[in-house]
Formats: sequence, structure tokens, C-alpha cells
Amino acid sequence: MEELTKTEERIMQIIWDLGRCFVKDIIEKMDEEPKPPYNTISSVVRILEKKEYVGFKAYGKTYEYFPIISKDDYGKFSFKKVFANYFNNSAESLLSFMAKEEKLSEAEIEKLKQFIDKQ
Repeated sequence: MEELTKTEERIMQIIWDLGRCFVKDIIEKMDEEPKPPYNTISSVVRILEKKEYVGFKAYGKTYEYFPIISKDDYGKFSFKKVFANYFNNSAESLLSFMAKEEKLSEAEIEKLKQFIDKQ
């Protein structure tokens, strides 16, 4: 699996949310104003197709796109990279970061402890 750029990932998030869609649907779902040009989004979607993240069904000159790689699978891939690159594959480092930086509540810490005990 190939890593996505921020723009590709943002568009992929929309495709995952929509399931099956046309480029115009992606543009409509985007929050930014002014909306990006059709050709720009179409180019990014074609890159996602080449990277084998999306498939398509042709209706003449119009294409309907759909995800090939699930959001869960990409999430696992991305997490493994972050875990390796920023936490040296150390669960202790990750949990320490979460406890310090994310200001976990006592209840959340207790849930984590219970989860770890079950494992």
C-alpha cells in the first residue's frame, strides 16, 4: 500500500464517506470555498485510481468511483507508520504520550488498564 498525500487523503476520506460517487459529488462534499476546479479533483481521483485506492465504472465519458481499499485498512497502515516512526514500535511510549499529551481522564486511564489486563 502506498502512502497518500494530504490532498489525496482528504479526497479519499470523502470517497469513503460517500461509497460510490462522481467527481461532482466529491466537490459538493468539500468544505472549502471557493470549491476547487473540477479538473483538479478529477486529476487527484485518477492518481488514487493509479495507486489502486479507487476503482471506477464508466458510463460513456462519465466515471463513477468507489473505494477499493477500506478506511480501516488505510487506518491500520497509517497507524503502523506513525507507531514505528514516532514511538519506535513501543506501546509504552505511545501510552505515555497519550496520558501526558492528550490529558486522559482517570476514567479513560482505568478503561485502558482494564483493556490491557484483558489482553
